Amino acid sequence: MAEIERESMEYDVVIVGAGPAGLSAAIRLKQLDADLNVVVLEKGSEVGAHILSGAVLDPSGLDALLPDWRNMDAPINVPVTSDNFYMLGEAGQVRIPNFVMPPLMSNHGTYIVSMANVCRWMAEQAEGMGVEIFPGMACSDIVYGENGEVKGVVAGVFGLEADGSYGENTEPGMELHGKYVFLSEGVRGSLSKQVIEKFDLAKDASPQKYGLGMKEIWEIDPAKHKEGTVTHTMGWPLGKNAGGGSFIYHLDNNQVYVGFVVHLNYENPHLFPYMEFQRFKHHPMLAELLEGGKRVAYGARAITEGGWQSLPKTAFPGGALLGCSAGMVNVPRIKGNHNAMLSGKAAAEAAFEAIGAGRSGDTLDGYDTEVRTGAIGKDLKRVRNVKPLWSNYGLTASLAIGGADMWCNNIFGTSPLNLKHGKSDAEATGKAADFKPIDYPKPDGKLSFDRLTNVAFSFTNHEESQPAHLKLIDDSIPISVNLPQYAEPAQRYCPAGVYEVVDNNFVINFQNCVHCKTCDIKDPSQNIVWTTPQGGDGPNYPNM
Repeated sequence: MAEIERESMEYDVVIVGAGPAGLSAAIRLKQLDADLNVVVLEKGSEVGAHILSGAVLDPSGLDALLPDWRNMDAPINVPVTSDNFYMLGEAGQVRIPNFVMPPLMSNHGTYIVSMANVCRWMAEQAEGMGVEIFPGMACSDIVYGENGEVKGVVAGVFGLEADGSYGENTEPGMELHGKYVFLSEGVRGSLSKQVIEKFDLAKDASPQKYGLGMKEIWEIDPAKHKEGTVTHTMGWPLGKNAGGGSFIYHLDNNQVYVGFVVHLNYENPHLFPYMEFQRFKHHPMLAELLEGGKRVAYGARAITEGGWQSLPKTAFPGGALLGCSAGMVNVPRIKGNHNAMLSGKAAAEAAFEAIGAGRSGDTLDGYDTEVRTGAIGKDLKRVRNVKPLWSNYGLTASLAIGGADMWCNNIFGTSPLNLKHGKSDAEATGKAADFKPIDYPKPDGKLSFDRLTNVAFSFTNHEESQPAHLKLIDDSIPISVNLPQYAEPAQRYCPAGVYEVVDNNFVINFQNCVHCKTCDIKDPSQNIVWTTPQGGDGPNYPNM
């Protein structure tokens, strides 16, 4: 095939992804030098369309970036007023007293927000400062310079043929070049994954660990609504089958965020994370809250859970990994947005200094140092043992030893434990023959719903003539390996019903994909590669 000719545009900094990390970087760059040329490329149809987060926002990142945000009409207006932790059994619950929880677990001073709307607001601030933001522009490839450094990205490819080739109606996209390129794609970003591998950024880190987070927005009976209430649960229905838990956040307008997280290092390939979420809502505590209400939105995404041990080097020749592209979630707090914002700010400051010194295309080592030694590193390091304790010894040990470890870090500033992560989540998957299938109750259509019905509430759309963005390395593996050995778990771990086995054929319904990346993470043969569809496609989350 002849080399594709593309037009190119030159910027000081190119940012991939209009999430909290990317937008924070853009804002900070313009704060430092209004004349810098900064562009943000977003694959969603609009800013916020692909943003899904809990979310209880720790405002420390925003305080550092925009100290006056409280006077700037930010959509951050539901302070947390009540903090509850419960251990669930099938028929009841036991509340864990707040006083036994380490101080870092407190949500005092935080806010219940829609991060999609926070990002829309941040984009307005950035554009007001002169940042160019292009939604609907998926970045499909990295552009490398003469010395192998990251020079830019290819964005805006449309109209590929069904086999993925370029046809006469294909728009080849553009190359956007920058002195530095920031990758803020979120969890398991396709370009970030390539860069981590090319520059061996994870060579000194433990395997990254992940969870699958699923979320619904409910409008409930006003008499049951308690604005500002935050509730987290552990235990039922997962039991010993998997780690994870739930969140229930009462925001304004009689709405409640109901979410469920399943750690993806589970062994039993018969586990059905989506159905665990649906079963959870039938617990008496939830059923009573939701009865008479209606679900108005649904979505899902993977969550980075490896923390401090799994953090790759965050700077590479020509750019940096920001936020969840590197994995900056504080797992026990279920919070990462504050660290994403802090990472964007730090990367911007490092790039500003380098550009001012006449540099470009080199490695921003100062950024990586700030991530590890500054507020982000301190936040992650003090909870570093909780996830490996949970993975290796279960929930009870995680609560007891992990809680003691966090108290130790709080009181003494350090802990004698430095646990590592072992297998990847894909490698943790066991053989189907070694586990019993799990019988899940049928959704009732009132509290619980089948996947395809719920996917409609993610407002997902993909142009159907394009090639599937979910690629198989070997087309034969799903039926020849995964089906006999693992009962083909893609049928269950996908929260959108993308994968089916029909008449001994593996079917990929890519139109359903909500871009959660679980398949790229959990496939036991590591045979599925998630790539970007054409720009603007995917979910269209309203208030997630």
